[in-house]
Amino acid sequence: MKYRAMRGTRDILPGETRKWQFAEGVFAGVAKRYGCREIRFPIFEATDLFERGIGEMTDIVKKEMYTFHDRKGRSLTLRPEGTASVVRAYLEHSLARRAGVVKLFYMGPMFRYDRPGQGRYRQFHQVGIEFIGSPDPQADVETLEILVGFLKGLGLRNLETRINSLGCPVCRPGYQQSLRDALAGITSSLCEDCIERVERNPLRVLDCKQEKCRLQFGKLPVMLDHLCGECDDHMKRVEEMLGGIRLPYRVDPLLVRGLDYYTRTTYEVHHAGLGSQSALGGGGRYDGLIEQMGGPPTPAVGFSAGLERALLSLDEEGASPDVAENPDVFIAPADETGEREIPGLTHRLRQRFAVERDYRRRNLKSQFKSAADHGARFVIILGEQEVAEGSVAVKDMESGEQAKVPLSAIEEWLEANLASL
Repeated sequence: MKYRAMRGTRDILPGETRKWQFAEGVFAGVAKRYGCREIRFPIFEATDLFERGIGEMTDIVKKEMYTFHDRKGRSLTLRPEGTASVVRAYLEHSLARRAGVVKLFYMGPMFRYDRPGQGRYRQFHQVGIEFIGSPDPQADVETLEILVGFLKGLGLRNLETRINSLGCPVCRPGYQQSLRDALAGITSSLCEDCIERVERNPLRVLDCKQEKCRLQFGKLPVMLDHLCGECDDHMKRVEEMLGGIRLPYRVDPLLVRGLDYYTRTTYEVHHAGLGSQSALGGGGRYDGLIEQMGGPPTPAVGFSAGLERALLSLDEEGASPDVAENPDVFIAPADETGEREIPGLTHRLRQRFAVERDYRRRNLKSQFKSAADHGARFVIILGEQEVAEGSVAVKDMESGEQAKVPLSAIEEWLEANLASL
């Protein structure tokens, strides 16, 4: 019987993992420069957390969550996104006691039962940022800066930033009614899901990906024409600040994202090479979510980005990073005497260098081939003669040159020669 990874999941094998480590390192580096600290939260939570936090009418909650009952009958769900868990942790551990804005970042797998496709998996990986505690438009802009800075830090260039405003509880109800009235006249042109959304949550229609629905969007009113004075001022300030830092963007009045908790600013960053599924990441402001989940009224803003799509975009641009994991040194025993000395030398050098060796007691010719296969720059040869002399022979695999180095000075020799590469 042959076992295979489940549909919508994949193995990230050695050779590819170095790209993931590179991407995660770039993200953490950018996040820390903006004062964010890492948070790690459980892979599963109470189902109600996501139903309340994400919204019962979203496709995520209705169709895509991996939900199960544990042995005590409690309904649990594998996390489909990160914000709800961050908010739960923020409230549970009273992080609001910290002075100023709480700025957090996270990385890890999420789970949604979706149709697998290019860059889309049922177990996928996200990085994310949450700024909790500030209503200032500057927080919106800084989180967007982090997202764009991360993607550019990977090496991506063909990026497009889109922004919109979803209003607030003051102005959104009037827009929702206008949208509901407009949709009522075209229900025969909508998919079954959108017909249901018209009454319960008409904004979700604008997130539909079916072509028959998207063809109707040009006939619909937009939120930007219904903003109250405060939301309009907030949007103008965001645009002004984006102009001030010269971050190119375009206003997309149909941008609503797939979650119910967003208010005011929402944004996405797209990459042209991915076709219709071009969004690499996005987010926005969610000023009502913390209160909705039992906390005090607390403004917040954040985003998430998918690592699979980001790395796929790098491949599309031909810009995958050169982040080889080759060893610095390969140690090759020349005979039985050298074989006995190898464990101690290997342990010693591994305190400072990446060291590989042969484990099959093969001849030097085979060991040199193995060193080349590993991509090692230097091969240290140790045999009876070298042991007697208190030295080692070191071969540069690129130039072919060979040098004799005192065993007591081998660390300093390697340090100097590796630094000069």
